[in-house]
Amino acid sequence: MNAQRRYFDQVLDLMHRIEAEEAPAIAAAATRVADTIAADRPIHVFGTGGHSVMGAEEVFFRAGGFVPVNAILDEGVLLAHGALRSMAVERTPGYAQAVLGYHGVGHDDTLIVVNAYGVNACTIDAAVYGKEHGCFVVGVTSVAIQRGLAPDHPARHPSRHDLCDLVDVVIDCKVPMGDALVEIAGISQKVGASSTFCNALVMNLIMVSAVERLAERGIDPPIWQSGNSPGGDEANAQHVQRYRDRIKKL
Repeated sequence: MNAQRRYFDQVLDLMHRIEAEEAPAIAAAATRVADTIAADRPIHVFGTGGHSVMGAEEVFFRAGGFVPVNAILDEGVLLAHGALRSMAVERTPGYAQAVLGYHGVGHDDTLIVVNAYGVNACTIDAAVYGKEHGCFVVGVTSVAIQRGLAPDHPARHPSRHDLCDLVDVVIDCKVPMGDALVEIAGISQKVGASSTFCNALVMNLIMVSAVERLAERGIDPPIWQSGNSPGGDEANAQHVQRYRDRIKKL
């Protein structure tokens, strides 16, 4: 079997495991998200460095997705401003507190922290900040990576905490140590990353399940329409007018 097919099969296997094994956690997160949307409050989503930022981008300003999603797309941890810079920032204790404070994350809010590795300073500080400020915190992360990473690894927060131990609901995205999946003869490192697929799937499962719960309550929540579809711009203009002052990145 060639590398392409092995990669495809292994990604699908991880996705099937998420759907089968994480259903109760996804349901718990979806119920909380539905409650938050029903109360006309935003869902805060923070991808805390590197490619985990895409977990927040996946559900922000997205056709078919909730309008009141406050994606915390902080410039300090974006790869677009320099990969080494991003890694240094995400390992800086205290940085996340300033970011979450700027975004107004506070009491009774819902905060989803997305990071497959779940150990860097920005990730741990975000979870701690959320709990200390009365948030309901969901962690989308790989338990296997956290448990397998040495306590003195340089990526770790000084507290040596794991994200999965700090949150109200943890959804295990199943990403293996090292992220990459495929071994190729003669190549020293595995290739083919998995975390982006897994994080995106989890985020969409949460949101779709939350919409279903709202429908069961007779609530038609605000959902973005594709601007490239008939009537999309007109429909979205109403959402922008309502939420522009509440969602910083709109």
